[in-house]
Amino acid sequence: MIPAAFEYHRPQDMAGVLAVLEEHGDDARVMAGGHSLIPMMKLRMADVPHLIDLQDVGGMSDIDVSADTIRIGAMVTQADIIDHAGLADAAPILREAALQIADPQVRYMGTVGGNVANGDPGNDMPGLMQCLDAMFTVVGPDGERDIPAREFYEAAYMTAREDEEVLTAVTIPAPKGGYAYEKQKRKIGDYATAAAAVQIVKDGGNCASASIAMTNLSDTPVYSEDASNALVGTSVDAAAVDAAVAAMLGDIDPTEDNRGPVAFKNHVAGVILRRAIERAWSRA
Repeated sequence: MIPAAFEYHRPQDMAGVLAVLEEHGDDARVMAGGHSLIPMMKLRMADVPHLIDLQDVGGMSDIDVSADTIRIGAMVTQADIIDHAGLADAAPILREAALQIADPQVRYMGTVGGNVANGDPGNDMPGLMQCLDAMFTVVGPDGERDIPAREFYEAAYMTAREDEEVLTAVTIPAPKGGYAYEKQKRKIGDYATAAAAVQIVKDGGNCASASIAMTNLSDTPVYSEDASNALVGTSVDAAAVDAAVAAMLGDIDPTEDNRGPVAFKNHVAGVILRRAIERAWSRA
């Protein structure tokens, strides 16, 4: 449980971070809250000769809420999301999800940027960000670029972010309508066996638009356009919900592990998604 020797860097600005990354290449890794990387290093599952701590880099801990968009700095913690009144009013699904991540100790240090950037399919925020159609801002030697959350995840721990780039912020269109984040886990603090993020807009008794994503049921988060479309134009009755669940079950690809066999995970996914759709519709 002791990591291999490493050199610790704590730059004061992003230029310093990028300079260390450029100098040391694959031997350098960036750390935000550290709740994913440090355990991997302690278990000797990650060899990081040069560790770059982002704690002193300014401008990455702000939450900006406007009428149309929400911008969250990469160093904003889950606790910051929970405690921010303006964010809770503008996008309550973020607070609902953050409250279900791990435990208070982890939430005080774990960051939004770290949760979405490392490509862990069990993390809660990636699927939620796909549901919300978020945009991830990364900066590297060639400047800044934006990557849609729905295009960011390529495989487990593999993303569209280049090794020399750092994720600096998440931007979300202001959500509308009803919402729900439902999660089934074995115990407090655990990763999800299955989790679902749902946003639904109601118009005249019917669903005008919907967005559905699920977590830890494939090697990436799963945003399902077919499941979302199954609700649009309906009164979100039992048949529409069944169709949405069936579409999602066709998109996920769970594997057997210590959370259960594939059949069990498919069953849990259906139950959790059904609950999330029904609760989001009740709030719409």
